[in-house]
Amino acid sequence: MKISRSAGYGMVAVGYIAEREKEGAVLASRISKEYDIPMEYLLKILQQLVRAEILRSKRGPRGGFSMARGAKEINMLEIIEAVSGPIRSHMELVQQTGGASFAKKMEKVIDDATVKAEAVLSKARLSDMLS
Repeated sequence: MKISRSAGYGMVAVGYIAEREKEGAVLASRISKEYDIPMEYLLKILQQLVRAEILRSKRGPRGGFSMARGAKEINMLEIIEAVSGPIRSHMELVQQTGGASFAKKMEKVIDDATVKAEAVLSKARLSDMLS
């Protein structure tokens, strides 16, 4: 399993916004500057998180990004998948090898590992990361 740089930036941005929830909306420029994330890249990631209803965005003088839900309701898997898509493997080894026995076994190991990774990431609440 590989977690993309984009997903990492998404986790950092959500954590930063969640820590400052009481201060109101956070400008993307603050996050970009604080963590040296290219602004255009960050804005795309933040919009993906808005579409996934993890963040909320507001335009205007008091605009910026804020949490759409409480930190206890958001898990790490949601953040990763909002930015990078499902973590499920799409290798299709069995199909590629014409049903070879070794490929079936390899695919099963990968599927089992993915299920375990999903379980760990879905149990890891944002609130746990903030305490």
